[in-house]
Amino acid sequence: MKGFPARLDAWTLHPAAVTGVSGTRALLGFVGLMYYVSQYRERNYLFGPDGILPHDEFLDQLTGFSLYALSASPAWSEILFHAGIAAGLAVVLGVGGRPGLALHWVLLWSVYQRQPGLLDGGDNLAYVVIPFLLLTRCYDRFSLPTGLAGRLPGLLPGAVRAVGVPFHNLGVLMVAVQICLVYVVSGLYKVMGQEWQDGTALFYVMRVPEFELPGWSHLVYENDALVVLGTYGTVAFLVYFPLGVLVPALRPWAAATSIAFHVSIAFFMGLTGFALTMIACDLVFLSGALERAEAAVRIRIRARTGRAPDTGTPPGDGDPQPGSGTPAPDPESARPAAAAAGPA
Repeated sequence: MKGFPARLDAWTLHPAAVTGVSGTRALLGFVGLMYYVSQYRERNYLFGPDGILPHDEFLDQLTGFSLYALSASPAWSEILFHAGIAAGLAVVLGVGGRPGLALHWVLLWSVYQRQPGLLDGGDNLAYVVIPFLLLTRCYDRFSLPTGLAGRLPGLLPGAVRAVGVPFHNLGVLMVAVQICLVYVVSGLYKVMGQEWQDGTALFYVMRVPEFELPGWSHLVYENDALVVLGTYGTVAFLVYFPLGVLVPALRPWAAATSIAFHVSIAFFMGLTGFALTMIACDLVFLSGALERAEAAVRIRIRARTGRAPDTGTPPGDGDPQPGSGTPAPDPESARPAAAAAGPA
């Protein structure tokens, strides 16, 4: 119990994984921007009121909300689509703050609902994670400097500024718990499948026409050893990922393995949006590595310009260490993720 007051002080005074959630924000913004740009030439056919899904049919099947449902005007559809591009770019560049991120979420939700046949599963995680990011200081890194953003915190009442760090740490913790739940539930679901139990699931997955990569997939599914190792390795990784992030020494390796896993999904199966969304959430566990990489880049730039390097790491950032009290990927704080996901 002696360490509890120290952990409580750390929770209220030291923001955790600032660089990590800033990377999450930027990459999620890029995923949304990529979605808009990739569909730009066919936007009227896919999202317009007279396209493949007429406005009347869209309203009949809509179960949630979408700004595209407010009007059947082609001009309204064009305005929303281009506003989505602008909002996604602003999130990537770190402009607009939390209001801009909230607008991006609303527009992204709306365009996803307008044409659900194009979704690859990453949208479900983006729906959940972006509201969590609104609690965090995800604009502190990887953002274009703006005078308003620098002056705004000083204009807020002291009581509001005091709860900023606890809310930030709560948001980081929620992102960490969510990604752990995704992995565990996905792994346990696979365990129940016969193909995953007998080690042949990868063979069938990589032969699905929509997911097959011509010239490459056959190199995997024609190799029995790769199929068995890939099938059992996938299940083991998904189920035990939360245990990996509970151990500080294993945390960066677990996150790096997850990134490599999803890069392979993007390459072999073409699920780029889903893979990048998962990688974006993994960045909360790699905040320290991102901070060191950013510091190395600053050193190189300042060495070339002749200025003295500044390698200091902002207090409270980086991967939490044992006893630091930082809550998000901390072993004590992340334990609810495994406990909550276990019965599922």
